[in-house]
Amino acid sequence: MNALKKVLRQQNFQSIYQETVRNFSASSARKMRLVQYKLKNQQGVQHLGAQLSIGGDIVDISAVDSSIPNTMVKFLREGPGMYDKAKRIVAAGKSITHLADVDLLSPITKPDKVVCVGLNYSGHCEEQKISPPSEPMFFSKFSSVIIGPNDNVVIPPITNSVDWEVELAVIIGKQAKCIRKDQVQDHIFGYTVAQDISARDWQKSRNNGQFLLGKSMDTFCPLGPAIVTKNKVNPSDLAIKSWVNGVLKQDGNTSELVFKIEFLVSYLSQIVTLYPGDVLLTGTPAGVGVHRNPQNS
Repeated sequence: MNALKKVLRQQNFQSIYQETVRNFSASSARKMRLVQYKLKNQQGVQHLGAQLSIGGDIVDISAVDSSIPNTMVKFLREGPGMYDKAKRIVAAGKSITHLADVDLLSPITKPDKVVCVGLNYSGHCEEQKISPPSEPMFFSKFSSVIIGPNDNVVIPPITNSVDWEVELAVIIGKQAKCIRKDQVQDHIFGYTVAQDISARDWQKSRNNGQFLLGKSMDTFCPLGPAIVTKNKVNPSDLAIKSWVNGVLKQDGNTSELVFKIEFLVSYLSQIVTLYPGDVLLTGTPAGVGVHRNPQNS
């Protein structure tokens, strides 16, 4: 068994992303889709780019301007000046790479932290026959378990109960400490899609009921493929869906969030400083495997 690890292929992750961003407001304010990738003929070199459309070509912004870092975390930590440079490069249309020539990575790697929220969709509470919590239920995942949208989720032999949870992820763009709800949007850079892959046996019954290990096995946080900047996005009205082997399992909308994003970020900032690049997974809608009859995993 150790030599033949079970592998869960995230074949539908791109379609999950497309369905979630389908309802992003169409406005004159151009939104950017930032990606991290490697060229297929240069596997050792990471690039930071702006994808021109879903499934479209990529402008290699870090190649055009050497002052722009080639990692998303460094790009965000440099401040809004980097974003302004990126917009100018995209407008100029230089250094375009075809999507077929790249391997997409997670749009962000090695953030300071990945914070998650449990029981944050009304439908997810209903399928468990419980009332929504009166305060947010936060937990974390190790940031080292982040993988890209086309990478394999490797199921280790130590668990036999692995489940899916599609989620909208918030990417922090500006340091936040003790901020008000009306200040939150100024501290958000954009949004992407996550899968909070979960080993239910370790989450529920092993490790004394603590979530960390069940949520933090290697490869248990697929992200991407792109971070969509926040321009004119209404994060409280986005379709969010998940397919497993071509079968629709989750079909929700972020309007079902128990605690809205502004509340979550403000609340969390009272407890811990949020840094540029931090990732907040905002909860999953109904349809996870463990609460189906019969159970799926």
